Formats: sequence, structure tokens, C-alpha cells
Amino acid sequence: MDYQVLARKFRPQRFDDVTGQEHVVRTLANAIGQGRIGHAYLFSGPRGVGKTSVARILAKSLNCETGPTATPCNVCPNCREITDGTSMDVREIDGASNRGIDEIRELRENVKFAPAAAKYKIYIIDEVHMLTREAFNALLKTLEEPPGHVIFIFATTENHKVPATILSRCQCYDFRRISLAQIAANLDRIAREEGLTVSPAALTWIAEAGDGSMRDAQSIFDQIISYAGPAIADDDVEELLGLADRKYLFRLSEAVLARNAGVCLTILEEAYLAGIDMKHFYTMLLKHFRNLLLLRIAGDGASFDIAPEQAEKLKVQVARVSRETLQRYLDILLAEADSLRRSQEVRIKLETILVRMAYLEPVLPVGEILATLESLEQKLAYAPANAAPSPSAVPVFDRPADPAPPAVSRPAEPPAAQTPRSPTKPAPGEDLKSFIKRTNPPLGAKTAPAEILGPENGALTLAFPAGYVFLDTLMEKPQKEELERIAGIYYSQTITLAIKAVNAPRAAGPRSARGNAMNEIKREAITSPLFQKVLAEFEGAELVEIKPITDKK
Repeated sequence: MDYQVLARKFRPQRFDDVTGQEHVVRTLANAIGQGRIGHAYLFSGPRGVGKTSVARILAKSLNCETGPTATPCNVCPNCREITDGTSMDVREIDGASNRGIDEIRELRENVKFAPAAAKYKIYIIDEVHMLTREAFNALLKTLEEPPGHVIFIFATTENHKVPATILSRCQCYDFRRISLAQIAANLDRIAREEGLTVSPAALTWIAEAGDGSMRDAQSIFDQIISYAGPAIADDDVEELLGLADRKYLFRLSEAVLARNAGVCLTILEEAYLAGIDMKHFYTMLLKHFRNLLLLRIAGDGASFDIAPEQAEKLKVQVARVSRETLQRYLDILLAEADSLRRSQEVRIKLETILVRMAYLEPVLPVGEILATLESLEQKLAYAPANAAPSPSAVPVFDRPADPAPPAVSRPAEPPAAQTPRSPTKPAPGEDLKSFIKRTNPPLGAKTAPAEILGPENGALTLAFPAGYVFLDTLMEKPQKEELERIAGIYYSQTITLAIKAVNAPRAAGPRSARGNAMNEIKREAITSPLFQKVLAEFEGAELVEIKPITDKK
């Protein structure tokens, strides 16, 4: 027998053999079992995901000598003829080459005749969206009320091009892209049946190259077998698929995250001299940073069809970088994509993009910045009136606070708060606040200025300075319940939380009054609805400095 390519040799012959389309095959099998057979079906989805294969299986299920049945025998004359494509009662028509009105008129005449040997006369029209408008119009009446022995099965990769009048007369099934794991498992089964030696990593690379298409992955696998023989080494797969440039991607992202522009340019030079196409490399770089961002947010590569060994390397890189920073890197790459494709000097353009990314300052979450500003403001409010001003006591908003905070004078705690604690319980204060910040960073930023009182008999109090910008928010039920939950975990007991404001002692005199007025101006600016809307609308917006307008200069 002549050689058959893998895509034909391992084509599904029963509904149970179909991979990745369980929602479709289950519905069709149930419909056949219940005798609810439609007269027109439309299968839509990406290429190579099983549309035509399922159409043939459906035809065999309806015309099998033991059927209609959801499990065709594949041995009776009708099943064998449909499998071989020689059945007189099942016609496969290419919509791209038979797209005119004359072909549809001929089809309309032929549907009047009864099947030659089977129960149904079935027409499978592939790429049906290629039919002309006149051809669709000629098909409408026959499609709506065909003879009882005729069934139409349409397949298309672009169902948005099919007229709504056609769609409304069909049962529509959407085929999905097949996952990376499912394609790799199918290739592994083929390798075992064919007696091939190939590593799981190589199978994953081939599946990834298929881009959700089983047929594409099987065709690539066929080509690799021809190149490497029955013993397939990882180097053979890398060379044939052009995966050698992946090592440059990981090195390049590492240099960008380390903010080392010189190393970025050196790595790009190596990739260029190795003969890698710069436009294709840019596309891969964009996808690479997209994967970094997805793993930073979700932490699970399997849900995004990222190869396991690749996901582990990506997780190591994103462990020390914020989501906001990765988002800005990806924004830069996306914004420059069209410009780079049109550029005549792709290498130079890519160099400028990488330098820009490498010199990008790390981005902090907005909530953490606001909480830090409020904490600085409250520290100034606690400062004694006779204390000499120092650099650490001056509210500077365009640089982080100094490590050593100024001396503060706090109000005396109530007697209950001075009760000695059991040495077996965790120490209050900063330890709890650090635990809140690790568990819920936005909430931890908001609770940074709090003073911890308790817990006493399961009662915990968070005391905030009066007028604290996030005080009302923390008193809301969802925030308070979340704090109770986190505190309960920390103290290993049920916690009842109270949040209150305390008045800080303020120095008297004109200087103190001016300071209070300045603090009020800053607080109003931070809590302004317009300012909050700007932060919400512009990703990565930062608060640099707050200055009162004293004169026109």
C-alpha cells in the first residue's frame, strides 16, 4: 500500500477518537441516539481541528448498515466507502472551486434523486463561506425544506462570512483550538504506534508549533521524522523548527529585567549574526513578554498553553518584578509593533526599543504609593513642636522616605493595651502588618500607619490617626472581614476587629497652623475624585509631588 501521511493515517474514525471537541461530539452522539437528526449542520472553527473529520464520522453514523448509530462499525460497505471517499451517497464539495450559481443549481437538481445504497444522501461542503452571494441565494429554499433523504453539512473557517439567512437554517457547532497538552498526547500515541523514539520536550515543541491545529502538528511531526529518522533527538527538532532563537529570548528578557542595556545590545548582536530574522524575532519577543505577564498574574502556565519547562524558567524571571513593570514592557512592544514592521532598519529599531525598556524605571502599585505618602504625612503630624527640622522630617514626594523615621511622640495607650502578652503568641505591630502585606498587598499598604492594640480575648483594635485617607474604606464590611480573616490566621484564633481613629497631639502656634493647613491641602489633593479617576484611567500613573499654588510663578 502507498505511504499515507500521519494526518490521514491517524484521522479519527469514531466520535471517541476526536480530540478537543468533546462538546460537539457529545451533542451529535446524543442527537443520533434520540433520533433528533437535523437536515443542515454548520461546523466552524480554525483549520485542522477536526471539522471535516467529524462531518465524515457523522455521515458514517447516519449511513452505517447498523445505524443510525453513534458508533459506526467502519467495516460495512457504506462505512468503508465513506472512509475512502468513494461513496455515491456522500459527496464532498470544495466550496472554493465550486462557488458559482451553476454548481448550486446542479446540486439542487441532484437532491431530488433518492440515495443509491444508503439511507441518506449527504452533501459535505468545505469552506462554504467561499460561495458567491448568488449561490447562497440559490441554496436557500433547498436548504430550508430539503427532501427527507438529504442532509447538508457545511464546514468553514470564517463563519462571519456566511449569510445570516444560511446560519438560521443550520445547527451551528463551534470547534475550538486544541490545547497544547492534548496535541502532545496525540503525538505521543502516534510515536508509540510508529515505533519512534522522541522526548516529551520535543513533542511539546512540535505541539506548540501546531498552534492549536492537530493537522498542522501532525504534518510537522511527519516532516521531522523524514529529517531525523525513527530516533529523534531534541537538537533535530530545535534545528528544523528554528527554536535556537529561544535561548536569546530568555537571555534578553533577563537583561531587560536587570536593566542592563549593554547586555541587551550584545545579545541582539549575537542573534543578528546567527542569521535570525529580526521581524520574526520581534514577534517572538512580544509573545515572550506576554507569557511573562500572564505567569506573573496567574502563576499557572498550563492554563495558557505554555510548555511546562518553559513556564518554570519564566516563573524564575518574574519572581522579582512587579506586574505594573511587565505591563509597561508589553505596552512598549505592542505600541512599536506596527512601526517596526514598516521599518527598513529593523535591527536599529529593535535596538532602540530594547534600550528604552532597559532604562525604564520599575513601577510601584499606586495604592502602595498613596499609603506611603499618607504614612509620611502622619509622621510629620506626630513630630514635637520643638524638634529641629531634619532631612528625614521634610515631606519630599519625589523620592522614597529615608530608612530611619523621625522620633515620634504617641499618645499613651489605654491600660488594657499595656497588659503583658503571653510569650507563645506572636508579637503585635509590625509583624502583623507585614503578614497582612504579604497576604494582601493593597490592604497591607492601607494598614501601614495603624497601631495594633490587642488582641485581648479575641478582640483586636487597629488605631489610625484622625483624618486618615483610607479610614472610611477600611471600615467597610468587605475590607473589615478580610482583615479579620487574615488576623485570625496570624493569631490562630477567631478575631473580632475594631477600627478607630485617634487624635494626634499637634504643636501650637502659627508654624503648626501652617503645617496643618499644608497637610489638609495635600490630603484633599490625594483624595480628590479627579485625581483618583486619573490614576484609574492611566495605567502606571505615578504621584511625584504635591505643591500648593502660591503665586503665578
